[in-house]
This record gives sequence, C-alpha cells and structure tokens, in this order.
Amino acid sequence: MVIHWVLVVRYELMKRFGYYITESSEHNAEYHPYFIKSKYPELIEKFNIPLDEYPRRCENQIEEWEEMRDELVKNEELKHERTHEYASYIMEAMETGKPYKIGGNVLNTGLIENLPQKAVVEVPCLVDRSGISPCQVGELPEQLAALNRTNINVHLMTIKAALEKKKEYIYQAALLDPHTASELSIDDTINLCDDLIEAHGDWLPEYK
Repeated sequence: MVIHWVLVVRYELMKRFGYYITESSEHNAEYHPYFIKSKYPELIEKFNIPLDEYPRRCENQIEEWEEMRDELVKNEELKHERTHEYASYIMEAMETGKPYKIGGNVLNTGLIENLPQKAVVEVPCLVDRSGISPCQVGELPEQLAALNRTNINVHLMTIKAALEKKKEYIYQAALLDPHTASELSIDDTINLCDDLIEAHGDWLPEYK
C-alpha cells in the first residue's frame, strides 16, 4: 500500500489508535509526543515531517493576501460568487429558517461525554432560525478521548492563564503539553516560557 507523503503521520496514528484522523500530518506531529524527537531525528525523514511548513506557508499567505488586496481594491468590475464556505449559509439559515448542517466548534456541555465540559468540541450542528443547535455525540472511543484530553488540558490551563494573568498557569500549561514534556525537563520548560514571554514583550500583559 502506497501512502501519500502528506498522510504518513495521520496513517500511523490511524494504524495505532484504530480510527481515521482528520487533522493534518503537520499538526499531528506537533500535538503528539511520538514524531518530532531530538533523540530520534530519523523520524523526521521517516514520517516526512516538514518542520518549516508553517513559517513558509505564513510567508506565502501574507504575500498572497497583499496581492489579493491590490486586485480587489483596483478591480472596478468585481463580481461576487458564492463559495462552499459556511458563513453565508449560516446567515441564510438563521435569517430565513432554511435548515443547514455544519460541523461546528461549540462548548462541550456534555455533547461528548468523556471530554471536559469546558472544552470546545467540533460536532454536527443544525442551523436554522432558532440559531445553532449542536447534536449529542455521546462517548468517543476511550483511546481517542485520551488523545484529545492531553491537549485539552493545555488549552484549559492556557485560558486560565490568560484570564487570571498568572505566570504560574503559563508554566503549568506548558508542563502539561505532551510534546514539550517528552523533550524537556521541568526547569527547561519554565526557562523556555520565560524566554518566550520576554521575547514577546508588549504582546503579552504583565503576568504576576
């Protein structure tokens, strides 16, 4: 069986955990502690992980956005065509009552029973004049819920840090990150956080 290079990490996770993975291989390599490892540099080539993919993509996108802006501003014969993007269909459903189904990101509130209530989850949603109504999913297979929880823990602590402005919670969020924890010691992780906070300067408020 030949696996396309962009699917290698996703396929490995599917093989080991038993279910299809929708997230990209690049992101999955970052989220999990199995693929980008200083002790096993050969995994980068084995799983074809493009470490520079997102900086490169961001640079390209910024350039494309600037070109698009110029094209739109200077185009006196601009026409609009509806695309597959959700936004216009959601607005239409809420204004006219014409039902529309989406995969939406919503507060969990028990929709996925074995994930934290405060987590944001992506579930099937029905949109109509009454708004966006998420559908009950039930429980995920336990191994998949466990994989999700490892990152949800980080998300919840990051939110707590942002709301309460406590540097201690930034440290704890980083210490809970599965990829970081697989590579760095506690002291290294805290020092890394301090370096990042200092480097970002005015972008971050002062944390106590």
